[in-house]
Amino acid sequence: MRWTGLNAEVLLSLALVMLAANVVLAVVLLDHGEDRLRELLGRGLLAETRGVRSADAPVIAQADWWLLHGNGSEEPLHGGVEPADAPTRELAQRARREGASLLQPGPVWQQIRFAAPVGNGDVLVARLPRDASLRLRAAPIVVAAAVLLADVAIFTAFGMSLLRRRVVLPLRRLSAAARSIADGALEARVPVEGPREVEELATAFNEMTEALERRTRSLEKAVVDLRALNQELRQAHAGLDRAERLAAVGRLAAGVAHEVGNPVGALLALLDLAGRDDSLSDAARGHLARAAEQGGRVRRILRQLLEFSQPPRRSPGALDLVALAEDTLGAVSAQRRYAGIHFQVRREGEPPLAWGDRGAAEQVLLNLALNAADAALGADRPRVELRVCGASLEERRGESRDAAAGRRDPEAVECLVCDSGAGIAPEDRERIFDPFFTTKPPGEGTGLGLANSLRLAEDDGGRLELAPAPEGFATAFSLRLPVAGAEVPGSRARA
Repeated sequence: MRWTGLNAEVLLSLALVMLAANVVLAVVLLDHGEDRLRELLGRGLLAETRGVRSADAPVIAQADWWLLHGNGSEEPLHGGVEPADAPTRELAQRARREGASLLQPGPVWQQIRFAAPVGNGDVLVARLPRDASLRLRAAPIVVAAAVLLADVAIFTAFGMSLLRRRVVLPLRRLSAAARSIADGALEARVPVEGPREVEELATAFNEMTEALERRTRSLEKAVVDLRALNQELRQAHAGLDRAERLAAVGRLAAGVAHEVGNPVGALLALLDLAGRDDSLSDAARGHLARAAEQGGRVRRILRQLLEFSQPPRRSPGALDLVALAEDTLGAVSAQRRYAGIHFQVRREGEPPLAWGDRGAAEQVLLNLALNAADAALGADRPRVELRVCGASLEERRGESRDAAAGRRDPEAVECLVCDSGAGIAPEDRERIFDPFFTTKPPGEGTGLGLANSLRLAEDDGGRLELAPAPEGFATAFSLRLPVAGAEVPGSRARA
């Protein structure tokens, strides 16, 4: 046990009180012992004066006796071989004046002296040996000191045990429980035992801990709910921003289609007529063909713009995403531009049928596959893979996609489009679904493909998002569609 704190302070205080009480008791006992010593020793010496003059009278061993006459002379008796000392003579004079026997114990280190008048002015005086004085005077002091030390030792040991068991240990348990709570272990409790005050303190502490645990749990739940609401608010805000952008694109597309669409159609018709002229040279025909090709590209761009302002009619139904992925990769891999890329469709388990519009799903997968193929062209090992499986639940913080794949969502099917290209820069990840944003070189992309794909996926009650890439790939897009037969709360099906 460490001699610090409450234990040491209480023990020291009580030990001082005990010591003071024992000192007072020792003083009283010693004073009483002195009185008894005076009485008993005085009686013994007085009785001995009756036979001290005879040669065979019993005397206290080694005691010096003198007979002091009234005329000032002295007569050595038993043991006396030298004259009486001054203190002995003074005691004899007092006894002569008072006419009574006197005993002078004096301090412990001094010899005991005795004087008794015997008549005719004579006084018998005695001086006990120094060692006899020490024995008679020191014995009570030694006994008192031993009792004092024994009392203090017994009291200290008993007080230490009692304090440790009834006060110190409960307080230490309380302190340990408080530290556990500070470290986050809100389930910590202390046993309700000991004296009434300690039990009340333990009960109050446990009640406080339970209240703190309830409030902490309520606060944690409130924080979780607040985070969920903030996430929903951010998603709603992002949806409103995207809706505003799409509305602006729709208005722009309607105007462009009206102002540019008809002249472009007429221009393409004239180019076709001009190309039928047999008098044209091969070089002229080549120029006209390239002009028609660029005009067709303008028409395709206009068609993409029109899809924002006037979405096509949808016919949702059951979809086999595995077959759809195989058809999509077959169309992409047949292009000479992508001859060096390894295409693969991978089925994980037995994914159920999805629900959505086939034309919309084909357009989304085709756009994702073309983007993946374009990104993989510059890779050392160009690869494009479409993985179809039951959709995994939301990934937890710090969790890999492979770990989350073991927790499947029974109401969704996922197609993961992966490529081994250079990946997407972190600063571009928040903008890839914005209309007219593209990372392709000028002239190779309009920036409408992913924006249109996102709208088509959401119209089918699904989701399109940038997902963590599996090992061996740089980029992955996830298309999630509801399972056929499941409720589609977010779908905007049109007749």
